[in-house]
Amino acid sequence: MAFGVGVNTGKADGGKIKGRQEAVACGCWFTSQGNTLPKYIKYQDEEGMIRGISDIEVLYSQKQNYCGIPMVEYVCHGVTQGMRCSFRLFFHLEECAFKIVWE
Repeated sequence: MAFGVGVNTGKADGGKIKGRQEAVACGCWFTSQGNTLPKYIKYQDEEGMIRGISDIEVLYSQKQNYCGIPMVEYVCHGVTQGMRCSFRLFFHLEECAFKIVWE
């Protein structure tokens, strides 16, 4: 009889990212432990204007694999154009690039 010890030791896959990813520029703070905290982003809106979100509040972050691609996901709040918004930032480790998905 086998109990399957060590069978499920691989990293779980999050599947496909829900929502449309858009490229953003991101200013980050790197902690002394090597963690990354997004502090400011710039993005292009529907009219082609460059907008920014400062004072990003990171609710939580987690390392995740989406379709086998390693990423760090940040669930955030911020203020843009006078309105509070919720979004998820994805740091693509292989591309070294940030993408945003609006909630």
